[in-house]
Amino acid sequence: MLKTVAAAALALSAVFTAPAANAASDVPDFVTIDVVTVNGSGCPAGTAAVAAGDDRTAFTVTYSQYLAQAGQGSAPTDFRKNCQLNIRVSYPQGFTFGIAQADYRGFANLQQGATGTEKGNYYFQGMSQGASRTHTFTGPKSDNWQATDRAQVAEIIYAPCGEVRHLNINTELRVNAGTASKANSFMTMDSTDSSVSTKYQFSWKRC
Repeated sequence: MLKTVAAAALALSAVFTAPAANAASDVPDFVTIDVVTVNGSGCPAGTAAVAAGDDRTAFTVTYSQYLAQAGQGSAPTDFRKNCQLNIRVSYPQGFTFGIAQADYRGFANLQQGATGTEKGNYYFQGMSQGASRTHTFTGPKSDNWQATDRAQVAEIIYAPCGEVRHLNINTELRVNAGTASKANSFMTMDSTDSSVSTKYQFSWKRC
C-alpha cells in the first residue's frame, strides 16, 4: 500500500497484519504505522510516500524531489537538503522496537574535487539518546549510490516498554563543490517511478 505524505499533521497509517499461527514469536501479530508529520527542504508537501511491508519487519519511504546540488547553476541553499519524519508505531503490549538497519539509495553526479554526504539520525521523542550515521562519496562519480546504517545488537536504541514514544528519523543530503565550483555536482535520494526507496528494518524484542 502506498500513501502520499503531506507536510503537516497527518492521519495516514500503514497496517501490518498476519494470522497468529504464522507470526514469528519475536514479531508482533499486528503493527500500525501512523505518519504524524514530515518536514524539510528535501520532502515538500506531496513528494514523499510510505509503504508498509506485509511481514511487519520493515517499512519504506520513497521521495520524488530529494536533491542537493552545488556549483554552477545552483542556488546558495541547494547544497543541503533534509527531511524529518515523525512516526507513531502501534503494536501489542509486551513488545518494544528499535531501528536495526536503514538502507538508502539514490544517484550521484559528482565532479572531480566534489563530495556528497548522506546522513541519517534516529531518536525517540523525549529521549536524549539517539543514533547517527554518515556516509561520504567522492567525485568523480556518476552512478547510483547506496549506503547502509546497520546497528550492532548492543547499539540498538529501543522505545521504553509500556510508553508511547514517536520515532523521529532525520535524513540529510549535502554536496560540496570543492574545487569543481565551475561545474554542477548533485546527489539525489529520489525516484520518479517508486523503484528507489529507503528501507527501515525494525528490531523487535519482548519487554
